[in-house]
Amino acid sequence: MSDLPRKAVTRTAKLAALPLGFAGRATWGIGKRIGGKSAEIVGRELQQRTAEQLFKVLGELKGGAMKFGQALSVFESALPEEVAGPYRAALTKLQEAAPPMPTRTVHTVLEERLGEDWHDLFAEFEDKPSAAASIGQVHRAVWHDGREVAVKVQYPGAGEALLSDLNQLSRFARLLGPLIPGMDVKPLIAELRDRVSEELDYGLEAQAQQAHAEEFADDPDVLVPAVVHQCERVLVTEWIDGIPLSEVITDGTQEQRDRAGQLLARFLFSGPARTGLLHADPHPGNFRLLPDESGDPAGKDGMDGWRLGVLDFGTVDRLPGGLPPTIGDSLRMTLDGQAETVYELLCEEGFVKESIELDPDAVLDYLLPIIEPAKVDEFTFTRGWMRSQAARIGDPRSPAYQLAKQLNLPPAYLLIHRVTLSTIGVLCQLGATVRLREELEEWLPGFVPEDAAALEEGESAAEA
Repeated sequence: MSDLPRKAVTRTAKLAALPLGFAGRATWGIGKRIGGKSAEIVGRELQQRTAEQLFKVLGELKGGAMKFGQALSVFESALPEEVAGPYRAALTKLQEAAPPMPTRTVHTVLEERLGEDWHDLFAEFEDKPSAAASIGQVHRAVWHDGREVAVKVQYPGAGEALLSDLNQLSRFARLLGPLIPGMDVKPLIAELRDRVSEELDYGLEAQAQQAHAEEFADDPDVLVPAVVHQCERVLVTEWIDGIPLSEVITDGTQEQRDRAGQLLARFLFSGPARTGLLHADPHPGNFRLLPDESGDPAGKDGMDGWRLGVLDFGTVDRLPGGLPPTIGDSLRMTLDGQAETVYELLCEEGFVKESIELDPDAVLDYLLPIIEPAKVDEFTFTRGWMRSQAARIGDPRSPAYQLAKQLNLPPAYLLIHRVTLSTIGVLCQLGATVRLREELEEWLPGFVPEDAAALEEGESAAEA
């Protein structure tokens, strides 16, 4: 009955063909060079052809292939425009859709998990899926009490396909590296693989989503749909309408882009502080922009009249104390130019291994351009800025590249690092102007010194 692997041999063959295709294009590139084309032009054409084939194959498959494609798609901003442009549409499709499974399979899963009378639970149920993702697809329905709901149904065989695809992809991760300059693809694949069991467990997802729904219930800026019903391989939540963030990226007004960017940054940093959980799958398909509670996109006061709807809590990082204060401390000290103190802190936390000795000033020089958005009151995230950072870190001739190779990422920070990078990628896709420093001061432990925070609280109390 499994539709996801359809035929495991076919899936494996498609993925296995990718490195062969890459090798063939490399030979084609050599031929072009011999024919007189410059290395730069051939390199661009080679990268473009490789990307087109990669995302075409990943888009045809569900499971780990699509999951990897979605994770990679948020780094599209780092690619040269002449390469990113032609296949940006393919990346958008990866964020939102995959080929649906047959209606009979959906009904079989619902009957197995909800009982033979599953239809009685719904006043209406749309057989055509409204969205399809890496391990399940979503159907719009009306619950028996009249609430509009989203019914997520897990693909049969999802777990096996996820693991099989990611294992296959990890074998040729080295060949995928050139697609995203400055990014090591192999740890990304390994981390996705480590999260498979969590993402397949709709019970864990329901707990994480309900915790957010309750915490943000009265929030004017963020809306998380409540959980209505959950059982193995089926999750029913309240339905929310809105503009998918992928559409805001392609067609949104600058006001919508800026508002979406601000709220995305706010949710990223406030979530762990308020719920002890970090939403760890920040690709655009998981967010919606919708009018605020007044129902007017202009807002009650004529400004900021949009809320951010957040979906899919299948992957979360559990941070009971919120984000580690080390992040805020090191960020603040770096901005203050405290090279020695920052270096000591990085050594203590394991970002620099004991066997490695680095120049603190060189580490500071490496970090400062990356954290530029936190230095100013307002920062405009652009694809150009993202590309410049990727090129600086990805160029083997640059000091930044050599230093980055010697830094270490402790396991406790792996997911936080990926989520932060992914969110920055989305902000650059949006081209949003964001008051990031404002969110850091409000929500990131350690970013504001304790004495300054205590003084500010005292002043607020006095004013009250």
